Amino acid sequence: MQIYLVGGAVRDALLGLPVTDRDWVVVGATPDELIAQGFVPVGKDFPVFLHPHTHEEYALARTERKTAPGYHGFAIHAAPEVTLEDDLARRDLTINAIAAHADCTRATGQFDLKNATTPTDWQKPANLVDPFRGQQDLADKVFRHVSAAFSEDPVRILRLARLAARFPDFSVAPETLQLMRDMVASGEVDHLVPERVWQELAKGLMEATPSRMFEVLRDCGALARILPEVNQLWGVPQRADYHPEIDTGTHLMLVLDMAARLGAALPVRLACLTHDLGKGNTPADVLPRHLGHEQRSAQLLKGLAQRLRLPTECRELADVTAREHSNIHRSGDFDAASLVRLLERCDALRKPQRFGQILLACECDARGRLGLAESPYPQRSRLLAALAAAQGIATEAIATEAIATGASGQKIGELIHLARVQAVKASLS
Repeated sequence: MQIYLVGGAVRDALLGLPVTDRDWVVVGATPDELIAQGFVPVGKDFPVFLHPHTHEEYALARTERKTAPGYHGFAIHAAPEVTLEDDLARRDLTINAIAAHADCTRATGQFDLKNATTPTDWQKPANLVDPFRGQQDLADKVFRHVSAAFSEDPVRILRLARLAARFPDFSVAPETLQLMRDMVASGEVDHLVPERVWQELAKGLMEATPSRMFEVLRDCGALARILPEVNQLWGVPQRADYHPEIDTGTHLMLVLDMAARLGAALPVRLACLTHDLGKGNTPADVLPRHLGHEQRSAQLLKGLAQRLRLPTECRELADVTAREHSNIHRSGDFDAASLVRLLERCDALRKPQRFGQILLACECDARGRLGLAESPYPQRSRLLAALAAAQGIATEAIATEAIATGASGQKIGELIHLARVQAVKASLS
C-alpha cells in the first residue's frame, strides 16, 4: 500500500500558499484493507474513506470511463492494480495532477505542511510525482488540461473559471480554451445540474478577483448557457455621463471586484452580479419593455434564482438591491418622508443587518466604475443615520395610546409612520 498527497494541497503548497484541505490517494489497496485499519467508508460513487484520527479523505486510486452526458455519467474503476499515474491522468489540470510521496512525513502519517512556504523534503523533485509537467505550468502560470478526458466533465469548465478568479495572473492554454469551446458547442455544458453550477459560482464569487471567472466563462461561451441574463449585458451601453466605462458588462465586472476588495459576503456579491440584469437585450415577448430596468432586473433575477435554486438569503438581498439601488443612489436628494418610505420598502426596520448589506452592494455599484474607485459614498452613512432615527421611535407607546382611543390597525400604522418621518426629519436638521 502506498499513500500520496494529491491535488490542490500540493499545488497550493508549491505556490507558497496556505493549505487548508488535503486529499490523499491510496495505491495498491482494497476497501477491506482500509476498513481493517480503521478507515470509515463515505463514498457512494467511488471508494473514499475518512482517516480514523485526522478524518481527512483517502480515496483508492481509480480510473473513470464516460458512460452518459453530464456530471454523473461516469463508470468508476478502483482496484489495487490501478497505478498512481492512472489516477493522476483522470484529473482536470496539470497543476492539480502532482502527487507527493507519503513516506516524507512525520510519524503520524500526515504531511507537515505548516512551513509549506519554505522547501521541505516532500517538495524535492525526487519526492514528487509529476507525469504531466504540472510544476512547469505552475511556473508559467498556465491552466492546461491533462488529457482529452477533460471534455467528459462539464464541471471542469466551472472549476477552471473559479481557479482563474483565485489565480488571476494565470492564463488558459490555447488548446484548453478550444477544448472548452468544443464542450459548449457539443451541448455538454447543458447537462450541468443547478446545484453544482451554484456551488462553483459561489466559490468563484468569493475569490479575490471574481471578474476573471466570468471572463473565462465568456471566452469559452459557457456564460451564455449557464447565465444568459448576465452574458447579454456586454455590448449594452450605459449612460456616458454616469458610467465612464460605457459597457454594462464591463461595469458589472468592476462592481464585482470592488465587492471583493471591500470584503463583501456572498449575498452582497450575488447582488452586485445581478443588480443590472434588466439593462440587457431581453426580447419584449419575454419581458415587457414598458417596465423600468429595476423591475426588469427583479423579474430576470426571479427566473435565475429558480433555475439555480439560490439560497433564500442570497435571493432576497439581490431582489431588494435590484429594485432599489437607483433610489438608494439618489437618496441624497430625498426628504424625510421619502427616506422613510425607502426604508420601509427595503424592510430595513425589521432587517437592519440585511439593509446594511444592501447599502454595501450599492456602494460597490457606485465605486465600481472607471476613475471612481476611491470616491466616497455618503448615501450609506446618511441612510444608516435615518434608520437609527426611525428605530428610535417608541412604537409600543404610540400603539398603546392609539388603541386607547379606539384607533384601527391601519391608523396605528399611519401614526407610527408619521412619527418615524418626524424623527428622521429632526435627525437631518
